[in-house]
Order: sequence, then C-alpha cells, then structure tokens
Amino acid sequence: MPRWMPLPCNLPNLLSGLYLHIIFLLGSVCVACSDCTPEQLAAIMNCSKHERHARNYDYMEGGDVRIRQLFSRTQWFLTVDDYGNINGTQDPTNCYSILEVRTVSEGGVLAIKGVKSQYYISMNRTGLLQGKKIYNENCNFKEIFLENYFNAYSSVKSSRDGKEMFIALSQKGRPLRGKKTRREHVASHFIPMKCREEERTGV
Repeated sequence: MPRWMPLPCNLPNLLSGLYLHIIFLLGSVCVACSDCTPEQLAAIMNCSKHERHARNYDYMEGGDVRIRQLFSRTQWFLTVDDYGNINGTQDPTNCYSILEVRTVSEGGVLAIKGVKSQYYISMNRTGLLQGKKIYNENCNFKEIFLENYFNAYSSVKSSRDGKEMFIALSQKGRPLRGKKTRREHVASHFIPMKCREEERTGV
C-alpha cells in the first residue's frame, strides 16, 4: 500500500513566495511601460508572443495597417523613440518597439511608424536611418520574404551604386548604414511579431 506523505509544513511560505514573485514581475512590466497610454500598453501585452508569423500575401494588395514588433535575427527589437532615433532593445515590453506597418502600394511597399513616437522610419540617399514626423517617399520600404522565413526591408527610394540598402541592426543593437547592408546579412533579417489580438481577428 502506498503511504501518503504529509504536506510540508512550510507550504504557506512557499505559496506566499510565489505570490510575491508574480507581483514583482507584474510590477516590472508596469514600470517599463509607465509612460504608455492604455492603448499602447494593450498593444504591448498583446505583442508578447514570440513566434514566426504565418505568411499571408493578401495584405500586400489591400492597403491595410498592422501592429507589429520587428525582431531582428541579431536578437533586438527595432525601436523608434520620441526624438526619431532608431535603435534596438532586448526588452519586449519597450513601448517604442510597437510599430504600425502600413501597406502604401502594390508589391509589398510599406511605411513603418512608431506607435508611441509617431515617427516614420526613413532612409536617406546615404543610407542613414532616421525618424520623420511627416511621411515622404524616403519612408517607403519593400518587404522581402526570404527563404529562411525571415523578412528584409529595403529602401524603395535610396540605393548605393544600384545596390539595395536595408533596415539593419548590428549585434550591439545599433542601426547600420544602408551602404553596409546586404540581403544575405543576418543584421538585415527580421521577424514581424504578430499581436495575439490580431491573431484572434485573423489580421
């Protein structure tokens, strides 16, 4: 006959410790996003699932708007801050990593804007990435689906000696000049993280 083992006498202490740990984690998220609006905070909480998105080519012709996080193959989330600076963060709850990806024309041409900062990502003719408050043709990027299931984003307007220039984050999370980027470079590869709210609605 199996013998029933008594519950450890410190079970209440264990449960209390687990409760405090959960409160600490929730508090950390709140501190990281304390300057976000409720809508931005909801977007962050819905974008916490890190997985490769299902490829859907229909949106490329529809002029739709998607809320995404762009996660680089170099392990950084692309951010656009309140000054128009473009960088990387490894904090998935960073408010500035929530991006609006809008289809602007056929062929997968997109405009990418920070939801919180309201700056568009643009690339000038020298390959410099910078934020722009007013949308212009330098803000257009072509989304390229790669064979390794990552995406690349090349400037539609700018090129260097006829070569494509890409949005890219270095191993240190810094933006690279377009002239230093190539389609095959790891720094140019991103996964658009799909929000759970959009997964439920089929966007």
